Amino acid sequence: MENFLGIEYIERVAISLVIIATGVALLYIAVRFIKANITLLKDKGKRRRILTKAVLPLSLFTLLISLRLNLPVIIKDAELFGTASHFVLVLLILTGTLIAINAINITRIIILSRYDLTQKNNLLARKMHTQLKIIERIIVFVIIFIAIASILLTFDSIKRIGVSLFASAGVAGLVIGLAAQKVIGSMLAGFQLAITQPIRIDDVVIVENEWGWIEEIMLTYVVVRLWDRRRLVVPSTYFIEKPFQNWTRKSADLIGSVFIYTDYTMPVDELRTEFLKILEETELWDGNVANVQVTNATSQSLEIRFLVSANDSPILWDLRVFIRERIVEYLQQNHPDKLPKTRVNLQKE
Repeated sequence: MENFLGIEYIERVAISLVIIATGVALLYIAVRFIKANITLLKDKGKRRRILTKAVLPLSLFTLLISLRLNLPVIIKDAELFGTASHFVLVLLILTGTLIAINAINITRIIILSRYDLTQKNNLLARKMHTQLKIIERIIVFVIIFIAIASILLTFDSIKRIGVSLFASAGVAGLVIGLAAQKVIGSMLAGFQLAITQPIRIDDVVIVENEWGWIEEIMLTYVVVRLWDRRRLVVPSTYFIEKPFQNWTRKSADLIGSVFIYTDYTMPVDELRTEFLKILEETELWDGNVANVQVTNATSQSLEIRFLVSANDSPILWDLRVFIRERIVEYLQQNHPDKLPKTRVNLQKE
């Protein structure tokens, strides 16, 4: 009872109170900082989840430190104390790991809240989203690796095995490296994608003759969202080793063409006038490129190309479809005789 009420116990309580007070102060500062920097997030549910990520692990970590400090007072049995102390230590490592991962995740969300992917000129936003997401995954991988190693080293048996195997670590590392060279190569390729950025989040690409958007860039693979909502999963090394088309590498705006085939008697200037009239009626056109040219003349028809521009690839697709429909409709209503013909010359003997 004397030990329980003695100086040692009082010191432990005082230190625990200081730790809890420090934890509460840090928690208050973290919450105020996060609240001040997530004002751009419109989703209130997402704001609450971010605050929960910050509050719960830090609170638990503070309580675990206090518990670890007071275990000698709470538990008198030496064997039970050793087991409980080891268990609390493992929980501390896990909680600290969770705090570090959540801190990285919250930092990324706060930074990216200032870069909107939905805006028309989103080149810088796509660049930031790509870099930060890949860097976050690399850091999280390192944190988890260190956490697992730290937990394993808390067990004496594993620690002794580790010391005995240290001499052969070079050989084991060589064997593991040879066995996992493809995985390591994919991880290095993912890191290279984050630095050099041949692709970015939401880039429009053509991969394996499939047209789609870059949806996710992981450490070892990339997910491409195809136009028909399928997902094409490609190794990260693909974008380093093989050629592919990136339609939004420098900017999102694109130029597209529509081809119409008419008879030789079709007046091209009249089509040009109608084409400009069609463009003025739609908001899909960005107002930059509008051109009509006869690009080919075969034995049976003229090939007329309508060249247009739009802010991004989905809008360009809709604009091309719109122009094609309206031009065909114009020809049907005003010049049905100017549609392509097959001529046959019959001669009497």
